[in-house]
Amino acid sequence: MPEAPLAPSLLVRSADVAPFSRGGGAVTTPLIGKWNTTYSSVTTGFTTLPPGVGIPMHSHNVEECVLVLEGEATVTIGDDQFDVEAGVTTWVPAGVPHCFTNRGDTPMRIYWVYAGLLVTRTITATGETVEHLSDRDRGASVAAAEIR
Repeated sequence: MPEAPLAPSLLVRSADVAPFSRGGGAVTTPLIGKWNTTYSSVTTGFTTLPPGVGIPMHSHNVEECVLVLEGEATVTIGDDQFDVEAGVTTWVPAGVPHCFTNRGDTPMRIYWVYAGLLVTRTITATGETVEHLSDRDRGASVAAAEIR
């Protein structure tokens, strides 16, 4: 019986969306799905945060799922705040402000997923809304990190 061909990789790092700083030493590495079309889109990626560093409070126009891969996080979603360990997945509804802060003494790594054609990020501190992963998003995220 012949072997089935290997399935193509579902994720690729786009040359247009290289790893970038989110301020405070946080680095995001986006992954863009090969299946993305003009009708559907999934964006995933990793963010690594040094001890004590958090992603500034923000919201998105789509739901987000976040898995803590390594480390310990304090998570704020809306008015709720709780601590999670590696292996815990959280879900954030569209439009709800949230942030993840590394509460441990080692780097924390999270994996995030969005589904939507045009994902936006609204930085709570400034009210600025930008297209997710755009050049404006990178600048807004770093500026918000400096505000904290």
